[in-house]
Amino acid sequence: LQNWGGQGQDFSGQDLSKADLRGLGLRQIRLRGANLKRVDLRGSNLEGADLRGANLQRADLRGANLQNADLEGADLSGAELRQAQLQGANLRRADLSRANLTQANLEGAQIEGLKHSGSQIAGLIFPDGTPLKPWWW
Repeated sequence: LQNWGGQGQDFSGQDLSKADLRGLGLRQIRLRGANLKRVDLRGSNLEGADLRGANLQRADLRGANLQNADLEGADLSGAELRQAQLQGANLRRADLSRANLTQANLEGAQIEGLKHSGSQIAGLIFPDGTPLKPWWW
């Protein structure tokens, strides 16, 4: 992000794969359709970010703030989302297959069409504010 100038910047369609973006303030950034495969976003603030259709395969989003982020159609397969804050996020048609959502908070999130086969979901807080129990409980 050499041209980083603060919140609301537009990096849509950019290839930022494997970048180290830990702890950055990326509020309202536009990364629509960007390649963020294996990017390190631990502890970053992505509140209100536009990540529609972004490739976040195997991205590290532990403890990231994704409140009210738009992740519609994003590929988060294999992503690390432990303790991520996803309150109010748009996760419609997002792929969270094999993602680690342990203790993630999805309260108020939009999850229609969400794919989540093979995901780790212990302690997950779902849209109605109650902890999700896996189907086998």
